[in-house]
Amino acid sequence: MKVKNILILTAAVFITATVWALPRKQQINDNWQFKLGDLPEVPFSEKDCEGWRTLRLPHDWSIEARFDSIAPAGNDGGYLPTGIGWYTKSLHIIPEMKNKKLQLYFEGIYMNSDVYVNGKHAGGHPYGYTSFFVDITPYVHEGENTVAVRVDNSLQKNCRWYTGSGIYRNVWLLATELVHIDNWGVAISTPDLKTAKVLTALSNGTDKDKTITVTAEIGGQIQKRTVVLAPNTKSTKVEHVFAIPDAKPWSPQTPNLYEAKITVAYDNSIIDEVTEKFGFRTIDYSSEEGFKLNGEKILINGGCVHHDNGILGTAAYDDAECYRVKQLKEAGFNAVRTSHNIPSEAFLDACDEIGLMVIDEAFDGWRDAKNTHDYSTLFDKNWQDDASAMVLRDRNHPSIICWSVGNEVIERKHISIITTACNLVSLCKEIDPTRPVTSALCAWDSDWEIYDPHAEVYDIVGYNYMIHKSEGDHERVPSRIIWQTESYPKDAWSNYRKVADNPYIIGDFVWTAMDYIGESGIGRYHYEGDVPGEHWERPLFPWHASYCGDIDLTGLRKPISHYRSMLWNKDGEHLYLAVREPDGYNGKIVTTLWGTWPTFESWNWPGHEGKNIDVEVYSHYPTVRLFLNDKLIGEKEPAEMKATFTLPYKEGTLRAEGIEDGRVKESRTLSTAGKVSGICLTSKEEDELVYIIIELVDKNGNIVPIANHTLTVSVKGNANLLALGNADIKDCDPYFDNTHKAWKGRALAVARGIGKPGVGTITVSTLNENGKKISKSAKFKIK
Repeated sequence: MKVKNILILTAAVFITATVWALPRKQQINDNWQFKLGDLPEVPFSEKDCEGWRTLRLPHDWSIEARFDSIAPAGNDGGYLPTGIGWYTKSLHIIPEMKNKKLQLYFEGIYMNSDVYVNGKHAGGHPYGYTSFFVDITPYVHEGENTVAVRVDNSLQKNCRWYTGSGIYRNVWLLATELVHIDNWGVAISTPDLKTAKVLTALSNGTDKDKTITVTAEIGGQIQKRTVVLAPNTKSTKVEHVFAIPDAKPWSPQTPNLYEAKITVAYDNSIIDEVTEKFGFRTIDYSSEEGFKLNGEKILINGGCVHHDNGILGTAAYDDAECYRVKQLKEAGFNAVRTSHNIPSEAFLDACDEIGLMVIDEAFDGWRDAKNTHDYSTLFDKNWQDDASAMVLRDRNHPSIICWSVGNEVIERKHISIITTACNLVSLCKEIDPTRPVTSALCAWDSDWEIYDPHAEVYDIVGYNYMIHKSEGDHERVPSRIIWQTESYPKDAWSNYRKVADNPYIIGDFVWTAMDYIGESGIGRYHYEGDVPGEHWERPLFPWHASYCGDIDLTGLRKPISHYRSMLWNKDGEHLYLAVREPDGYNGKIVTTLWGTWPTFESWNWPGHEGKNIDVEVYSHYPTVRLFLNDKLIGEKEPAEMKATFTLPYKEGTLRAEGIEDGRVKESRTLSTAGKVSGICLTSKEEDELVYIIIELVDKNGNIVPIANHTLTVSVKGNANLLALGNADIKDCDPYFDNTHKAWKGRALAVARGIGKPGVGTITVSTLNENGKKISKSAKFKIK
């Protein structure tokens, strides 16, 4: 992902010193070998990997398989297989790396990873969402070395959503002097909008005194500190304080970023250098005045997201993470909750750059299990390392406004929960005293008030589906600050009013902002005669994903997204037109707890002529009018920013008008589409990835919203087809091949560059109603 719209204020500095030419950090995603299945022994050389597949990370092997009703991960894991896999890579160590400290940095492996270097165990990590380092210095030699990584995701179920399998985030090689800046060793805080504090932790890899000069630079200002690294001291901290009177604040509206460059020198030679991005911003919150960002009150319109990238699976391509944040921002959200795990660095970088506030969450559960092999099996041994890794790695991101240490923990009625919560909160605040800490609380019975001692531990209390208790809780505990960390999509209006009308309720995070694989069937609608039940009433195959998101698996905003955005954003869209599927049209409709009534941008309902159908108009305007074929159907004042009209269905064109002061301020139309006669391709280019939206259209260019034609896709040139799919969570065709049905006239293809800039060509073909082939080609750029 290229850096865009970042304010960088640095000045050229000329230092008479010898700069070490080796790069401190190199991405090593290319040329990995992969084999699915376990091995009798650790691969020791390239000869041991003959016949293995060569690939470029990040990689999720589960998404490359077919959906299977008997997959061990089941409903939770989206009916995709898991298992054990091995990765190897040849690592060339040059002479200049002699006497350096060498580390591998894995941003994320799901899960239970073991890392071997030249056949020897060097490290690994059990939790699949934590970034971690492996010191390979003792195990490598000059020349070719073999890194082998065993990934074990075979113990199922170990999660309540789709996790993916493999090395699904970036991998880096770090090379430093023995004396160097610690891993995640730079902490930058902004106590006000004019001051930045830079704290640097230095590792002392020597057995004798060394006088080190640590230089920090922000906005052209340079400060130096001289410090003696004494023997037998593991780490030394150096602080710089900068005053930047004209600093521009970071906010979702103005995501201004700065850079701090920290340089470590010894004997006039630079031995280490790190650059960190940060933003000037302050956070305040109270039950009397609500949430303030940079001194200004802001209502938090948030969405929960899991970590997958839809049809791409969980592979955290930098471009995919950036694309996802752009979608969230365009949908009107100003905040996101990373439920229920530590996100990728690329996701947080995008939130910084595009402007999206973040609740950074560590765990779904603690000691009591939700699934047999989940984090409860790791908690006692690993919680300190994993929570520390989250805060240390992510503390410089201005987008992060809060740490979250849990979600609906099962042991919430045990007295021991208070000690556990206090330990987690204390650890977060010890590392980062600048941010609040929260946890998402929930009750599955009537015993809600007994959680008061637990809630008291947190700076802000997360309510999952419990906001109806807020008035009584406020009377009982007036100082409590609340946000709804999960809410039902169908309660959009009431949840908005809760936040707008009550300063002690500072925000709402809908479940969810985006559809995701796994937790299959949550938010679905279905018809009588289909497999019944809520998502926890398993199995629900062939439903393999969620449908509770404001944004579907192909990135299309559903009508509920436009409605929610209009509630929270006065300066955004003001008028939207959609149609409710008639009950009985395809069968008697059954909605679920997290679902909304199936509603679409469609005026194609063949066979329903003359029968009543409901049309919804969402509007900021005081009055709306609806026309069919230029005939006035009615005029209404929206209630709860929505007006519903009932009329007999007839082909033609619907037109909604927003009226203010007796004048038409805006209009929206929906027209009946004819038969499919063409294909429209729209490319959204990132850097390495290109998203191609495929739409089946009639002769007038209208999307045919009832088309479900089979598409065949080919990509040539400087790219390969990475994924192809639609938004139908019941369609179990795999995402890895080059044929897939459209759903409601639409599908999505994703292409990936082959490693260098260039041009690719996508060709999409299908058959029309008469069996005639229709094709469309388009070129796209790989940056």
